Amino acid sequence: MSQSPDSRSLLSASSQLNLMEVESIDDKEFDIPQVDTPPTLESILSQMEEEEEPFVLEDTCILNTDNMDAQSCDTSSLASSDSGDPAHLKRHEHTQKPALFESALNLLPPISHNSMTSDRKRRPLDQSAAVHGSVLRLSLLKGISAQMVAASDKVDAGLPTAIAMSGVIAVGTSHGLALVFGKDTNQALRLCLGSKTTGAEFGAVSALSINHDCSRLLCGFAKGQITMWDLANGKLLRTITDAHPPGTAILHVKFTDDPTLAVCNDSGGSVFELTFRRVMGMRSCDSRCLFSGSKGEVCCVEPLRTPPDLKDHPITCYSLLAMASLTKILVIGLKPSLNVWMTLPYTKSDPTSVPQLAWQFVPVQKTVNPVLAFCKGDTVHFLLVKKEESGTIHVIKQRQLHLSCDIISLNWINSCTLVLLDSHEKLHVVDRPSQEVLETLDLEQVQLVYNSRHFKSLATGGNVSQALALVGEKACYQSLSSHAGQIVCLGTKSAHIMSLRSWKERLDCFLKQEHFPEALSLAWSFHEGTAKAVVGLHADSQKRKAAISDKMVELLLQFAEFALKKCPDQGKVQVMEQHFQDMVPVLVDYCLLLHKADLLFNQLYSRLLENTVAKGVFLESLESYIVANRLGHITTPVMKDLLAHYHDNGMMDSLERCIVHLDVTSLDIQQVVQVCWDNQLYDAVIYIFNRGMNDYITPMEKLFSVIGPRVKEGRSLTGDDVVMGNKLLVYISCCLAGRAYPIGDIPEDLVVQVKNQVFEFLIRLHSGDSSQKEEVFPFIHTLLHFDTREFLNVLAMTFDDVQNDKQALEYQQRIVDILLQVMVDNPDFTPSQVGGLFTFLARQLAKPNNTLFVNRNLFDQVLEFLCCPDDDSRHTERQQVLLELLQVGGVVQFNEERLFTLAEKAKFYQICEFLYEKKHLYERIVDCYLRDPLRQSEIFSYIHNLMSMPGYSSEEKLKVKQKVLQHMQELVSLCPAKLADLVTWHFADEVQSIISSLQDDQLLFQFLRCLLKPQEGSQPASLLPLDPELYELLLDLMCRFESQELLKFLQTSQHYRLDEAIQITQKYGCNEAKAYLLEKKGDIHGAFACLLQTLKERLHVLSAEVSHDGEGAADRRDEEELDLTLMNVRNSLNQMILFCHRNCQNLDQEQGKDLWFPLLDAMMASQKEVMGLKDKHVSDGLKEMTLKVLNCMSSFISLPAIIQHILQDPVYGRGKLAEIQGLILGMLDTFTYEQTLLETTTSLLNHDLHWSLAHLRSVVTRGLHPRQDCCNICLQHYKRKQDATEEIVVFSCGHLYHLQCLQQKDCGRGQSSELPQPWRCYKCSSSHGGRGGASVEPSRSRSASLAQTRFSSGHQQKGGEAHGKKVLAAVTLDVQQELSWDQLRGLYRGPSRLSILSEVSHGQGGERPGFLVPAQSGAENFHLKLAPPPLFEE
Repeated sequence: MSQSPDSRSLLSASSQLNLMEVESIDDKEFDIPQVDTPPTLESILSQMEEEEEPFVLEDTCILNTDNMDAQSCDTSSLASSDSGDPAHLKRHEHTQKPALFESALNLLPPISHNSMTSDRKRRPLDQSAAVHGSVLRLSLLKGISAQMVAASDKVDAGLPTAIAMSGVIAVGTSHGLALVFGKDTNQALRLCLGSKTTGAEFGAVSALSINHDCSRLLCGFAKGQITMWDLANGKLLRTITDAHPPGTAILHVKFTDDPTLAVCNDSGGSVFELTFRRVMGMRSCDSRCLFSGSKGEVCCVEPLRTPPDLKDHPITCYSLLAMASLTKILVIGLKPSLNVWMTLPYTKSDPTSVPQLAWQFVPVQKTVNPVLAFCKGDTVHFLLVKKEESGTIHVIKQRQLHLSCDIISLNWINSCTLVLLDSHEKLHVVDRPSQEVLETLDLEQVQLVYNSRHFKSLATGGNVSQALALVGEKACYQSLSSHAGQIVCLGTKSAHIMSLRSWKERLDCFLKQEHFPEALSLAWSFHEGTAKAVVGLHADSQKRKAAISDKMVELLLQFAEFALKKCPDQGKVQVMEQHFQDMVPVLVDYCLLLHKADLLFNQLYSRLLENTVAKGVFLESLESYIVANRLGHITTPVMKDLLAHYHDNGMMDSLERCIVHLDVTSLDIQQVVQVCWDNQLYDAVIYIFNRGMNDYITPMEKLFSVIGPRVKEGRSLTGDDVVMGNKLLVYISCCLAGRAYPIGDIPEDLVVQVKNQVFEFLIRLHSGDSSQKEEVFPFIHTLLHFDTREFLNVLAMTFDDVQNDKQALEYQQRIVDILLQVMVDNPDFTPSQVGGLFTFLARQLAKPNNTLFVNRNLFDQVLEFLCCPDDDSRHTERQQVLLELLQVGGVVQFNEERLFTLAEKAKFYQICEFLYEKKHLYERIVDCYLRDPLRQSEIFSYIHNLMSMPGYSSEEKLKVKQKVLQHMQELVSLCPAKLADLVTWHFADEVQSIISSLQDDQLLFQFLRCLLKPQEGSQPASLLPLDPELYELLLDLMCRFESQELLKFLQTSQHYRLDEAIQITQKYGCNEAKAYLLEKKGDIHGAFACLLQTLKERLHVLSAEVSHDGEGAADRRDEEELDLTLMNVRNSLNQMILFCHRNCQNLDQEQGKDLWFPLLDAMMASQKEVMGLKDKHVSDGLKEMTLKVLNCMSSFISLPAIIQHILQDPVYGRGKLAEIQGLILGMLDTFTYEQTLLETTTSLLNHDLHWSLAHLRSVVTRGLHPRQDCCNICLQHYKRKQDATEEIVVFSCGHLYHLQCLQQKDCGRGQSSELPQPWRCYKCSSSHGGRGGASVEPSRSRSASLAQTRFSSGHQQKGGEAHGKKVLAAVTLDVQQELSWDQLRGLYRGPSRLSILSEVSHGQGGERPGFLVPAQSGAENFHLKLAPPPLFEE
């Protein structure tokens, strides 16, 4: 059969799609077999650029919808449908009937997952942000869509059900017809295959397949038949009715590369091989079962179809077939004999997920091999299939692709790009190498056709498995077909075709939307070869970059015109600036990336000059590129404008940064230098003189002329002066080190020359414009006065770099001589400056290769100068300088005796320490610390480190220990806490001697308090002395100096003797502490008497103050004292109440009266004392406290006893009850509250009890349903003997047993009463098949029966008389059942009120019953406090 033009163009497209993805094409390198007429790359490119693909009619992504009427733009949601399923069709009866191409009009624009969002203001763009644009072209096939609708409406051809594409497009209908359309411009209907009569007999077309040369069409039908048609003349060649078992629909029918071989898959899950034969003019078909549905239903098959240019690939001889069942993937070979090459089970996935398969030849490691992509759910797996030299097939797993959606369709569009459709009808274009989603499109408006009806096999009675029917809900295998880089998609009333856009089309999409930055970013990714899914570009790198570069230049010019055109004419300047800041940096960035400086400065800049704001933004945006060294040369006009703009806008720092990074040849040196001097841009001045004129001295002279006079006059330097001086030091350092300032390096041929010039400049005797008053060596003078230490550091770094340079060594010696001449015996320099000089010299002299000469006598003069005892100024500074000089060592040698004498006179204790350290006289260092006021606090750390480190001898440590003991009084005065730590660690055995040496009781108290204080952490408490006398001594001192902390100390310490402590507290009258000790001893009444005495004393003080205030006018101070006294009374009362609570738990009521009644009498007596006075505040406070006593004692003393005690008072016994009316009413309110609480609680408990019993009854009376009708022990039917009655036991877990079997397995717990025996489930109670013992630990297993029922089983006799059945129900609950009941109750509701109150009751422990139980001090249990708030009389 001759090859049509369409097939030839498809051949070219196939070659392009398979080979254009490689960087450089080489047939030998990739081992690509030769074809008869291979297309050239030039012909493909020219064809792609010049010829329009004939069947692409309209791009719905950029379709203009401005002129459409409202009806055509109806956006009501149209769900995708199954073309033959009435249930699906019913969902769309309420929607408006759309026009033929309405689905295309309603398509949403492409959703780009990546967008470039970088801040473009004055900085380069981020080129790493990927912009893909519109990658996929989705077009409506208008001609085919119109004819499909017309055929359905006018000739009743039925709705579309399946589609296939090759050289033609074939569409199957629900009435059994196959419509064949051409792929030319007209999309004319070429053939209408079949008839409605055939459709009535065979059902709907459920599958289509076209062979490789587009000469045959296979149609599978919903009732199981298969027909073959000749596409040249429309003749029916075969009708196959016996290829597979009857009663199942055809799900897939596929041609292989062999035109005589095909495969089909039916709704029974089986796969069959179809072999077509023609003998003596008779056509026949042989069928062979490849996979039986009984082993696992296959729902997808995909043979490996080789493209025309790879027909000679060695893998083609195996005729590979991939099959996807509900549980695994299989790859088999049909030739030369049937062979299974790979079986791979799925990972766990959603049972409704649809398996997908797709083959594609992919270049991998210089060879082209097929890759199988398969998925089920959200993960796409890739398998590389290779043929080994031995002839076997090797399958290699590749990297997986994970998506966050359920995939229902999978197609390759080229060797690197996949098109995936998810269950929400979102189309995802994915780049496989990077696993990046390039684009997402919404296909909901297409109204995709689903194949659910065929998967359920409704045409044959629906005899399919539930699992296959579940998968079929989202099956759309026959609705998408791919061929030669194109994918056709079938909707209920339309057909669409998808293909990748060429690179120019993708750029044009951005341009139509006026997204120039995104277009440039995409073009740059084409230029660099990082773009994904590229079509139409040359494979050669140089040719590709040249083409893209020309296109980008065009884009840049268009973007500049667009920026000027879209500039807001009116409004604020800030709006215009923001507009250009978003656009101009993009132009600059891409011009520099393309190395198109001429385009930037000649064409674009000349266009931007029309707008003043655009010009300013352009000039300011250049800074970031200049500083980043991406732009080194600027044309003279632009540099002139840049200088003027930065100067006029005060951007001098930015101007300086730009100048030091630009090529000097592009600068007008005279103009730039003048501007820099005028604006103090010293870095720029130095840079221009150095780079432009090789002059390294003039900048130093200029800087010295500015800073020198200010330093000489001794004026305080401003911030700008300090910055300039530091620049000068850094500049000198760079010149001497061979580095350029501020960046770069000095040319190698000038390094030595520059260094010598700088040395000569520094040692000049006078400056160029010197006066008579100028000092000698003015430059060194200035630097020393500005910052001596930093100047010496610069010299030190320079001296370190000089090696074997005779001239440089001479300069070094000369500078040292000048330094000594200038600084020694000069009062203008401080001791720190002079000491810094000699420290610098000492370090230089100590070097092994030193060549400097310094008179040693000068060091002695410096020593005398630094240690002068008559000079008290800069004491610390002079000592530090001398210490640094000593630490250098080496050639600096002093007479130690003389040095020590001078240091002591000058009070240089650090120097003394340094000398003692050298002589190992560590005990004298202790004296140095004690005498040095600045370092006294450091003595404790020094002693601790010395005593702890192993580097000191025991004799040295002993001397230090003795020295510390001698100065113990001073150490306590410094810090008793640190001394206590030191004693704990190192002087634990000297505590008694230390105490005896301390004469001051206050110091002794502070020391003992810190020493005996409970410590946390690493304190070695075991080393401390636990002598009770120490604690009693501290107790005695605490009573004298800090009695408020006494009680806390007694509670935290346990090392004192109780009787001695009581005597001490009694001696000093500390009643609260004494009461605590008596209570601890067990003397409750003695402790109570102490507390009561304290309370009475405070009440007496309160009464006295109230009486005093009543005599005269009270001022604010008296009121504050009265409030303080009242607070003390309240604290004392609270302490006594807590005391009574603690001790009444173990006393009877009569003994409790001895505690509560005296307390009540004391409060009532005090209340009577202040009753006649006018201080209502104190009276109300006392009433409140008395009510509190009554409420608290009512928990331990009965109310009648309390009232009787009150009435026994002589005052109230004579009828004066009005005074206690408030107390009695308060007690009555408490009684009413408690009574109401009791009634409410009883009601709640009764309600919970009723609820519990009702649910328990419903549970225990529930019927049981066994899982199976056989015994789980003997595995026999529960009716083993038809003529006998046998008892069986059924558990709530569903297991059933014979009673005899349970008794043999000893699954009972014994029988202790006449109640039925409580049984245990044999299978659930033991993990080893029932080998448990007689008793099993209770658990929450569901085998724990809530109601265990035994009943008898029997059969009906012929006469209708049944054997008697006895039913025994065990309604008692064991421990395990109670646990199960608790679990069941928790499922129905939250914790009951009964359980809450039970936990409260349990939490109270051994306390007496009752609700009015106050909380104990420090108790953690939860208690109810149900007393009402007290009432006060008005």
